[in-house]
Amino acid sequence: MRKTDWFKKMSFYQIWVRSFADGNGDGIGDLYGVYDKLGYIKKLGVDGIWFSPLYPSPNADFGSDISDYRDIHPDYGTLDQFKKVLARAHELGLKVIMDLVVNHTSDEHPWFKESRKSKDNPYSDYYIWRDKPNNWDSLFEGKAWEYDEQRGQYYLHIFAKKQPDLNMDNPAVREEVKGIMRFWLEMGVDGFREDVINFISKKEGLPDGLPFLPAVNGMPYYKDGPHIHEYMAEFRQVCDEYDCFQLGEGPMTTVQSALKYLSGPTKSLDMMFSFDHMMADCMYTEYVHRPFSLVKLKKAFSRWQKALEGKAWNALYLENHDHPRIISRYGSERFWRESGTMLAASYIFQCGTPFIYQGQEIGMTNIRLRDINRYVDVSTKNNFNTYHLKDSLERRLKRIHISSRDSSRTPMQWSGERYGGFSKVRPWFVVNSNYPKVNAAAEEKDPDSILNFYRKALALRKSSKTLIYGKYREYFPGDPSVYMYERSMGSVRYLVICSFSKLPQRLRIPKAYVGKKGQLKLCNYPSGPQLMADNLKARVRQEVSLLAWEHGMLRPYEARVYRFRV
Repeated sequence: MRKTDWFKKMSFYQIWVRSFADGNGDGIGDLYGVYDKLGYIKKLGVDGIWFSPLYPSPNADFGSDISDYRDIHPDYGTLDQFKKVLARAHELGLKVIMDLVVNHTSDEHPWFKESRKSKDNPYSDYYIWRDKPNNWDSLFEGKAWEYDEQRGQYYLHIFAKKQPDLNMDNPAVREEVKGIMRFWLEMGVDGFREDVINFISKKEGLPDGLPFLPAVNGMPYYKDGPHIHEYMAEFRQVCDEYDCFQLGEGPMTTVQSALKYLSGPTKSLDMMFSFDHMMADCMYTEYVHRPFSLVKLKKAFSRWQKALEGKAWNALYLENHDHPRIISRYGSERFWRESGTMLAASYIFQCGTPFIYQGQEIGMTNIRLRDINRYVDVSTKNNFNTYHLKDSLERRLKRIHISSRDSSRTPMQWSGERYGGFSKVRPWFVVNSNYPKVNAAAEEKDPDSILNFYRKALALRKSSKTLIYGKYREYFPGDPSVYMYERSMGSVRYLVICSFSKLPQRLRIPKAYVGKKGQLKLCNYPSGPQLMADNLKARVRQEVSLLAWEHGMLRPYEARVYRFRV
């Protein structure tokens, strides 16, 4: 049976296996490589692993087009090897959650192969077929309908053409999903991250989409659909049989709609990945780019923190397999170490469970490829060939550099050796050219590295109930350069200060803290304030008066975390 909220104390590390570590020498990341790196993951200070899809797949969308939900992709190993990884992770005290992708399958899944044969076989209604399509666009590849000559009808695909949408209105499909969940839970996995789960219920009749919303014109009719909470309740019942948890991905989800999944009588998820804070430099991440706005980022952070307080629990992240690297977006490659560490502090100490994506903890950055044909992501190629066609080739490639999901999928940079230590042979995809500088081995040796800052930040969070459960309050929300927030519980307060500027910034002190003395627990600069964070005997170095900093400056991308007793 389920236990209460064990996930709240945790932090997770996301593994996109294909690019994590090549353990068998074929240039593709695999579960043998994961097994070898479990010690590294444990040392980072996280408490669990989230695996992106590991299932057999033709890789039209690199794993999210699944052809068998009860096995492991041969590129990654075998089911026995997965069990070995699972057992070792549990020995190390690491929970393991799987990706559950049930909005769609691959067109090579046996269900679809049967469904396309005729209109009257047992799998006929496992997918959504129509004689005449509506006007919906696909998010990845042209229109959302593809004609199938074998069946003589169109099938719906919200994503790529090789990802036909399942018909969740069919009770047999929902029973299949519950069977898949039980298969992995019986094996011992600890929960699921459920991909685009708010898309699984479509509006009856599938009406035409809104013509003024290119790419997402049909979304009002398949996001948070009419039966979504009924279907989610069925899946929740399965998880209630086990000590596991459910994390949903909710594209374009508002706080109000998220709360229906996370609280009250329709509660079906323990956490939900929102996208609001990933749009501080864009709209829809890939389509419309804007200059980064810290005020917009802070509004998104605080909106979710305050709305969920006392009602639900936040899933905290800055990177995953669907977003470009955060230093290249919200930080500065010039101030690489400073902005990489500051960004860690900006979200890890908020209320919620932090997720760290592979390579984020060493400050991996975006790739710049000069030929669109060198990119492999279906969404990237669609965006290049669909939007901004009047722009020059150079400008279109620049947009891809800013937005491509491929930047998060380059091989992990383990060392300064050839291919970044990811493999002994040429990897399946390009290695970022900065691997001689940006790699785990080099950062392991540097006490002030991004890697070691993540370790310190996660350890600090884990050491304090206030940083896990305390209330959130933002200061100076209109400041365009500094993000400052407080976590408080009882007499203990933490003040987190993050500069998002390349230039020095004057440190503003909230009135409640003027004249108060606090202990500096963490700083991302290796000198100055950091010296006072050490456990030195002199009181003047143990307790830092913020008045001393009232006329001082924050250095470029500086982050500080103070602890107070009031």
